[in-house]
Amino acid sequence: MNSFLANFLDARKQARRLAAQQGNQLAFARRFLAGLLTTYLPYLSPPPVKPLSHPLAAKMGLLARSLDVEMAAYLIGTTYTVMLPDDYRGEYGVFYTPPALVERLLDLAEHAGVDWSSARALDPACGGGAFLAPTARRMVAALSHLAPEERLAHLEAHLQGYEIDPFSAWVSQVFTEITLKDDIAASGRPLAQLVQVCDSLKTPGSFYGQFDLVVGNPPYGRVRLGEEERSKWSRSLYGHANLYGLFSDLAARLVGSGGVVAYVTPTSFLGGRYFQALRGVLAREIPPLAIDFIAHREAVFADALQEALLAVYKKQEHPTEVSVSYLSVRETGDLEVQRNGRYALPAEPEKPWILPRTPDQSILAARCRRLPHRLADLGYVVATGPLVWNRHKEQLSARQVKGTVPLIWAECVDPSGSGDFTFKATGRNHVLWFKPARKDDPNIVRQSCVLVQRTTSLEQSRRLIAAELPESFITEYGGAVTVENHLNMVRPSPGNNPPVTPKVIAALLNSETVDQIFRCINGSTAVSAYELEAMPFPSPTECGRLETMIAGGAGKLAIENAIKEMYCDVRRRAAA
Repeated sequence: MNSFLANFLDARKQARRLAAQQGNQLAFARRFLAGLLTTYLPYLSPPPVKPLSHPLAAKMGLLARSLDVEMAAYLIGTTYTVMLPDDYRGEYGVFYTPPALVERLLDLAEHAGVDWSSARALDPACGGGAFLAPTARRMVAALSHLAPEERLAHLEAHLQGYEIDPFSAWVSQVFTEITLKDDIAASGRPLAQLVQVCDSLKTPGSFYGQFDLVVGNPPYGRVRLGEEERSKWSRSLYGHANLYGLFSDLAARLVGSGGVVAYVTPTSFLGGRYFQALRGVLAREIPPLAIDFIAHREAVFADALQEALLAVYKKQEHPTEVSVSYLSVRETGDLEVQRNGRYALPAEPEKPWILPRTPDQSILAARCRRLPHRLADLGYVVATGPLVWNRHKEQLSARQVKGTVPLIWAECVDPSGSGDFTFKATGRNHVLWFKPARKDDPNIVRQSCVLVQRTTSLEQSRRLIAAELPESFITEYGGAVTVENHLNMVRPSPGNNPPVTPKVIAALLNSETVDQIFRCINGSTAVSAYELEAMPFPSPTECGRLETMIAGGAGKLAIENAIKEMYCDVRRRAAA
């Protein structure tokens, strides 16, 4: 790492601490960045806020001059994002894309058919110009045979950015001007405004189908929609709306026939019920060509809590298989690309897309597409634990008194995946007992089931953490317990006598093989009932063989190997 870069990164940490001490952190961050940029390039068009005269801002502006434009833009952009208040970043999903990922995504877009000499391109959430300026650079390179004035005129007609925040729009325009400074100087005139301050989600329908490329890193986070807005986006909605889902739908509308969408987004749309309608829209209107999973996100997006990917889609009539790769950013900032293979989407694309998140999952992901059985075939359904404890505080008790029943928390399930269930309450405000309001209280559970933790973290070694809630435990406490809603309950379908016991279901869910399969369809750290029910399982016959092994005292390794064989020996399993 060169000294200028190292010094800038150190100064960025100081800037973040400085911003956190301010009364109006957002206003300070904007004025600080304006001061930094006007030091970096003094002849910029006036910023929309008064630049802050601060020694640290001036120092960072001078350091940025010693870096290439792409790296300077990235570092200045991330300086702004890390100085923003946490709640503001969380609400608008503000994360700046590193140059290596930008170039990779633009390479993928080019491979998908984007012609930089003629394409009409739009970044509908251009933020600090992470994509706008590099796209301009590629256009200029493709038009090297033209005079500077002609190149500027072409860009002004073919490249646009939309941004809802006026300050971010200014930053995006500035970095595009910096990228084009030689042509601007040779032309003797300023660059026209490429960035429009607007709400992209209100883009008129007359703009639909007008672009050859829609590119960017759209914001993410839940958003409340009015009745009219929900009606407009209803085709891609199920339940809560997420900003990046709306921007994905918007992109599908904006590109014309043969057009390409190239986005950086969280992985959560790949699975889960909330994104099922969006998956259908994407697969049918702009089927994906390539998906790159980003490894070690903490080294890529500062403070980002979600897994992320690069995806390239194309508006074409016939979908193709999806090319899957994995990306890692080295300490030097360079990108390491590990290619995997090609995978078909499910015949019903609303269902979770089974794609390997690591090379080790490749065989499982490919073979799971051929496995027809689900939990329903084993006689089970999934429900969320009924008790939302903070709505029933007056019914919680630290002591067992008459009328109370055991309260089962997520910590009762051993996080190691051993399958052990322990009745305990160790979390903050957690207690062991709950008093039902009446005999038919909807929070009461009377049947044995398999408990599965609903919330995990990216750093955990397992995504599926399960344990059987034994019938003997329920019987011991009078035939009733309650289960807190941070647990899923895999329980027999109503009126059904399942062909396998909960003990077998728990063994499957706690196996390494099934954990890896779940990761191939799961797009977030949440473990949803929808994804558990969508995951492929061995046939009832195969599960019966597993039941015999468990009853006979087979060891954990033997059970693990048997489960792996059930999933990987497709021919024998299909016959079963």
